[in-house]
Amino acid sequence: QVQLVESGGGLVQAGGSLRLSCAASGRTFSGYNMAWFRQAPGKEREFVAGISRSGSSTRYANSVKGRFTISRDNFKNAAYLQLNTLKPEDTAVYYCASDRSGLGIRSSVVAYDYWGQGTQVTVSS
Repeated sequence: QVQLVESGGGLVQAGGSLRLSCAASGRTFSGYNMAWFRQAPGKEREFVAGISRSGSSTRYANSVKGRFTISRDNFKNAAYLQLNTLKPEDTAVYYCASDRSGLGIRSSVVAYDYWGQGTQVTVSS
């Protein structure tokens, strides 16, 4: 079993930046694709970005492409999401998730096995 703990959220003005971290327990972190999702009030949880087990491949939602960057450090059992040029519409709870299937980077919520508790990102205008 994998436990995921997010951190790094907060309140930031539009145009600002944040870096989210996801700390994972367990010795098999490098065997999982990792992803970040977000959920705004009254909306469904949506895919933001994903990264392959080795870190060599990434995938982004169109809404964040060019502004957000996902990365991982398998030695530290951690994944990261750098959020730049933030917009008020980026306000949401951000979750990291792991996928042990061994398939490509998937964007569906149901594809992911383990989830963190989430970290709030609020962008003021």
